[in-house]
Amino acid sequence: MSDKTCAPDVALIADIGGTNARFALTDLDAPSPTLREPLALPASEYASLQHAAEHYLEQVGVLPKRGAFAVASPADRDEIRLTNRAWSFSRSELQRVLGFDELRVINDFGAVGWAVPGLTAADRTVLHGPTSGPLKGPVTIIGPGTGLGVALLVGSEDTGWQVVETEGGHVSFAPLGDEEQAIARWLTAQFGRTSNERVLCGAGLAHIDAVLRGATHDVATKVTLREPADIVASALEGHDVAARRSLARFCAVLGSVAGDAALIHGARTVVIAGGMVPRFVPFLRSSAFRERFLAKGRFAAWLESVAIHVITHPRPGLLGAAMALRNARRTP
Repeated sequence: MSDKTCAPDVALIADIGGTNARFALTDLDAPSPTLREPLALPASEYASLQHAAEHYLEQVGVLPKRGAFAVASPADRDEIRLTNRAWSFSRSELQRVLGFDELRVINDFGAVGWAVPGLTAADRTVLHGPTSGPLKGPVTIIGPGTGLGVALLVGSEDTGWQVVETEGGHVSFAPLGDEEQAIARWLTAQFGRTSNERVLCGAGLAHIDAVLRGATHDVATKVTLREPADIVASALEGHDVAARRSLARFCAVLGSVAGDAALIHGARTVVIAGGMVPRFVPFLRSSAFRERFLAKGRFAAWLESVAIHVITHPRPGLLGAAMALRNARRTP
């Protein structure tokens, strides 16, 4: 790595999920966060996060001295183990190997939380509520992708924002109706427990589709799962009734879980992130999502006033990691 350019005012930022390892550079002295040389690497092609990061740095030919990595796992200790990828690392050892003076590691949805106040109108779609005006907190951030991320953003534009990292995606699933009961039985038979993440993620959509196409919860029975991207594409094309039914159920469950999270957080805004929902926003809008979001008995009227946004920015995790690093540098 000796042929690279040392860049003390540039940081390496990363958003590490179960499927992709996304990297970029950011200029720490720029007036606002920038994303330079963004690149997504398939996580399955690398033995570790270290190897993926070193590959990226070889590509860009830069030796930064600082970094901020957003990871899909708890990030409150030195030893980090990703929830949906067989990668683990020591924060201090990775910092040493990469030659950084500073390495911050944060939860991936914590990173999305840091990004939310900096998003413009072009970076989001409003499902409900005003399309302009200041962001109202508390803000629930929730999003299905390889897993289900949940975070909380508290504060205001006047007082400043703070992110509370959570593992809310692992709360127990509360099925409603016969179809969801069948889905819960299937997932519990497969995994021993059904969390919200088991339903609201790419693999979850594939399992929903299998159950609604007639699979039973007998673990000895071989079932072919369809790829989540194929289910979404078929549902949007409109000819595959089973795919539309599966995606509709997914959206309904997302509405229930998002409404629960809003009540738990006392949220005035709910922001949906993750790699899945931006692909089918019109379908989500026409689904039972909002009906289920509001179906909270005596608090339906309270939830009526909660704004709901979908992030359409292509790299909110990277943007948030950059913002978290800049915020840490300003904090005494």
